[in-house]
Order: sequence, then C-alpha cells, then structure tokens
Amino acid sequence: MWNIPNTLTTFRLFLIPIFLVIFYLPYSWAFFAAAFIFWLASITDILDGYLARKLEQSTPFGAFLDPVADKVMVCAALVALSEQYQSMYMTIPALIIISREIIISALREWMAEQGKRGNVAVSNMGKIKTAAQMLAIIGLIWQYDTWMNYLSFGLLYIATFLTLSSMLQYLRAAWDELTKNQL
Repeated sequence: MWNIPNTLTTFRLFLIPIFLVIFYLPYSWAFFAAAFIFWLASITDILDGYLARKLEQSTPFGAFLDPVADKVMVCAALVALSEQYQSMYMTIPALIIISREIIISALREWMAEQGKRGNVAVSNMGKIKTAAQMLAIIGLIWQYDTWMNYLSFGLLYIATFLTLSSMLQYLRAAWDELTKNQL
C-alpha cells in the first residue's frame, strides 16, 4: 500500500491544511508561499499517476485516494479564493467547478455500481481542464500583478468552459444508463 505514488498522494493531502494556513497569514510573502505549495501539490498530482503506471504500482487505495486528494485540494483553494476576491467573477466559476466535481464523482460511483465505470473514465478534455484549472488557481493565489491576475482569470474561465463541456461529455456517455427503464 505505501508505494511512491500513494506516498505522493498522501503528501498532497498533507499539504492542503498547510496551504490554507499560509494563504491566510498576514505577511507579504504568504500568497507566493501558498501558490508554491499549491504548485507543489499539483506536481505531485502529475507524478503520482505517472509513477503508478511507469512503476506498475497502481493500487485500489491509490485509485480511491488520488481523485479525493485532487478534489479536496482544488475545492479548498477555490473556496479560499472566493473568500479572498469576494467577487461573483471568482465565486461563480468556483461554484461551477466544485458542483461539476460533485456531479461527476456521483456519476462515476453510480456507473461503477452499474458495471459501466469505463463509460465515464477520465478523458483528454478532463486533463486539459485540470491543467488550465491548476495554472489559473496558482496565478490567482499568487496575485503577483495585474497582468497575471487577468491571465489567471482568463484561464479560470477557460477551465470553467472545459468543466461544463467535459461534464456534458460524461453525462452524454452515461445517458443511456441514466434513462434506462424510464416510461
């Protein structure tokens, strides 16, 4: 159970409260440090999946914990950013992204119960969405300067569009199962 990929995933979970504490510290360096921690957590997300496949160390524990760590990390950051920015331009995309994560998690669980988990496996669009989302969140946390904030908000809106698109793609793939036995 405690292989390198699972250790990286657990480390990512460990970083979440550290990220939040540093994000709220009243020091000039806090946003940069919080952005760095979020970046580090994002890198572990890339590495754990790659290493699990490369080293053939995929485990049921890792398959369970990895998406949980990803969703908790992103949701924690989006909630903190919504509170920080106090703007509908931050809150609405955050709510859409968080809602999509809940909907797709429930859909995947339900499809697994139907024996059709493969119908809603992670797609390339989902991977692109995740990359745009992570870069947007890092920039929004750092708050380095105006152009970075505009770029980060642009990426956040691209990620939000991809979030909705990928959600529709997953729902379309599951639609026959969802509407089966309906009058």
